[in-house]
Amino acid sequence: MKTFTVLLFVLMFSLSVFAQDWKKMANADLQKSVPEKAPVIKEDIETELRTASGISDGKNQIFGVVIITAGYEADGKYTHFLRTSSTLNVGELTLKPGDYIFGYQRIDDETLRVMFYYAKDGELIGATKAKTESKKGPIYSFLIEPPIDKKGKIYIGRFNFEYSLD
Repeated sequence: MKTFTVLLFVLMFSLSVFAQDWKKMANADLQKSVPEKAPVIKEDIETELRTASGISDGKNQIFGVVIITAGYEADGKYTHFLRTSSTLNVGELTLKPGDYIFGYQRIDDETLRVMFYYAKDGELIGATKAKTESKKGPIYSFLIEPPIDKKGKIYIGRFNFEYSLD
C-alpha cells in the first residue's frame, strides 16, 4: 500500500509539472529574457525594458517589448519586438516559435491595423485588427494577458487583439 501511495504521489507531481498554466512573467524573468537590443533585420535596436510584458508556462515564454526606433530605418513600420517559443495564433496569422516585429496604423477611433514582420529580414507576414477596450482600468503601453483555455489578449495602449496557443 505504501508503494502505491508513493507511485500515486509521483504521478500526480509529474502531471502537475507538465500541465502548468501560463502565468505573467515576473520582472526578474523579463530582465533575464528581454534583450537590451533586439535583433531587427540588420540592426540591433534598443528595447525599453519598463514596457516589457510576457507570459510563461515554466517551459515556454512569449514576451514583447517596445523598441526605440528613433534613428533607425523603421519608417514607423514597427514599434515592438516579440519573441515566442510556442506557436501563437493572432487573428488569421500563425507565428511559429521565433522573433517578430510589429507596428500599427490607426484605421479609425476604434481600430488599429497591427502588421507583423519577421524580425530577421523584415518580411511582412500579415495583419490583424486591434479594437478599443471597453473595460475601465489601467492602460499599458504593451501587455500580454495570460491565456484562459489557451486564449488571451495582447494590449497596445487602449487597443487589444486576441491570440490563441496551439
